[in-house]
This record gives sequence, C-alpha cells and structure tokens, in this order.
Amino acid sequence: MDMTYEKKLPVSSLTIARFIDNISSREEVEQAEYYLYKFRHSPNCWYLRDWTIHSWIRQCLKYDARDKALHTVRNQLQYGTFPDNFTFNLLLDSYIKEEDLMNALAVVNEVMLQEAFDEQCTQLLSLYVLHKYLHSKPELKLEDERNLGAALFLVGLKQNNTVGFSSQLLGLALLGKVELAKGIRAVYTKMPLIWTPGYLGRALNVMENTVKASNGKRLCKEAVDAMATILEKAASETGESMVTDESQETKQDAAFDDNDDDDNEKLKLTDYLSRFKKLYAELESLGKIEAESLLTLTDKLVKENLPSSEAGEILNYERKLEKWEEERAALIQREKELREKARQEREARLTAKAAT
Repeated sequence: MDMTYEKKLPVSSLTIARFIDNISSREEVEQAEYYLYKFRHSPNCWYLRDWTIHSWIRQCLKYDARDKALHTVRNQLQYGTFPDNFTFNLLLDSYIKEEDLMNALAVVNEVMLQEAFDEQCTQLLSLYVLHKYLHSKPELKLEDERNLGAALFLVGLKQNNTVGFSSQLLGLALLGKVELAKGIRAVYTKMPLIWTPGYLGRALNVMENTVKASNGKRLCKEAVDAMATILEKAASETGESMVTDESQETKQDAAFDDNDDDDNEKLKLTDYLSRFKKLYAELESLGKIEAESLLTLTDKLVKENLPSSEAGEILNYERKLEKWEEERAALIQREKELREKARQEREARLTAKAAT
C-alpha cells in the first residue's frame, strides 16, 4: 500500500475494500484507518462505495474499535466516508448496548448534521438516546443545547405522535433559548436549520397544532415545563436588561435596521409568554398534557415499533447486499479486463522492441 501511494498509482474502492476485508485484529484496524486517510488525500483522490464503508464499520465493531468507527463518521469529508442509515444504526446500537450515552449522542449528532433521519429504526434509536441522555440531567453548554435542540426537532418531525410533538416542542424551545442568548446566526451556522428568526414562536406553533389535533396526540408535561422555564427566565432577564439600558440611554431613535432581528425577538417575549399561558390552559382543558415522562413514552414507542422496523431494515439490507455484490462483481470484471488489456499492450511493446 505504501508503494502504491509513493508511486501515486490510482487506488480503487475495490482495493481498499480488499484491504478492509482482510483485517484480523485491532492493530490492523488502526493500520487501515491510516490508509483510509492517506489515500483520501493522495493526488489520486477516490471515494468509498457504500459497501466499503459498511464493511469498515463492521470491522471496527468486530475488533472493539468503535472509537475508530466514530472518528471516521465524525470526519466524513476527511475520510471520504458517508454512511447509510443501516451503518449508522449498527454503531448506534453498539453504543446503546454498552450504555455509552455520550458516544451514542455523538452518532445521533452526525445523523442530524447529515439529515439522515429517514428510516424509522434510526428515528427510534435516536429518540431513545436523546431522551435517555436528557433524563440524566446533564450540565449543558449553549452549543450542547443547540445540537440537542436541532436533533430533537428534526427527528420529532418524523414521528406523528406524542413523543414526536413533544420532541419538536423541546427542541425548538432549546433552539429559541440559544437564539435569544447568541442570536439567530449562532443557531443556523453549520446546521441544517432555517435562517429565519423566531424559534420560540415555532415552539408555540407546535403547542397550537397539538390543541387542534384530533388523533390523540398530546404534549409531555416536562417538555411544556421546559418551554415555560425558558420563556419566563428570558422574559425576566430581558426586562432587567431593558431597565438598565434605559437608565444609560442617551437621545436615540427607537428605529431598527435589518440587523435587529435578535432584538426584535426579545421584544416579542411578553407576547410569547401570554400566548404560551393561553395555549397551556387550552391543552389542560382538553386533557392534552401527558404526565408520563418523555423517556418512559419513548421507551414504550421503541419497544412497540423497533422489532418491525428492524425487520424491514434487515430486508432492505439484504437487498442492498445483493446490489453491492453485483457492483463488486462488475468492478472485479472491469479490473480483470483492464489488467488483460495492460498485459496485451505490454507484450505488444516488447514484441515491437524485439523486432527493432
């Protein structure tokens, strides 16, 4: 492999796949990771096919090298690796079984950044990790709240039930908190989120949609309480800040320019709080406040739906395996043809040279 790199020879995904398939120890996993990175940044840049990535993750799991799998997943562009849902789920499941919530959360974060919450199995595993982690009452920085908020919101959009709606509400509330503290740019930068201000307003829209819903959807009390805490604290802090600003104020116009979106959002807090109280009262009167915790409801949702979603995913995986085998066979055939062509050309050159 080193000679191939030094001679700047092209490296196919098939070559890397063979190298990965022959891994037989943890040490060889580390060696393979070195070549993955090295060839990704060689003059003959290549990309890994789905089946190569999947094989790499499986080998990492097989030889107790989940850290290597997670590292390549978190640095996808550096390694040219873009896992599919099944591959993400393998890694997620392994961390869940080990009760390693921090690393499981790191995988969910990558799924969120890649906007890969398409498969139900991924949604269920991600929801379980998110709510299990939050249930542990961790100390969160604003960046943590942004990542958790985005993941909760995006995966919540995929679930048309109490857990889904509650996750949306909690996610938007966290994003709204970050927006108030750091501004809208801090929310959407390098995130798959819209640039328009008003995340707390969108959280209130979730509450309103739940009021109007007729299919038994509710909102968990803990998500609603989190929203209340964020609104009340923000309104209190903003009120104190405005008093201070007024005491130091010189003669100025109260007009806002296009860069005042963040200040405008703070000015809406009183209205947001009033609207929240009205919606909360309506939810209570309709019996749409769920007392059970989000973790308990998520656990039930996972137990009820994960077996069937896994069965469907395994079926899709088997179909993918067939497709991957066809791709691989085609590449092997192509490789044989190119080698034969190169051999014939070499023999022709030797014959011509001998004739002269």
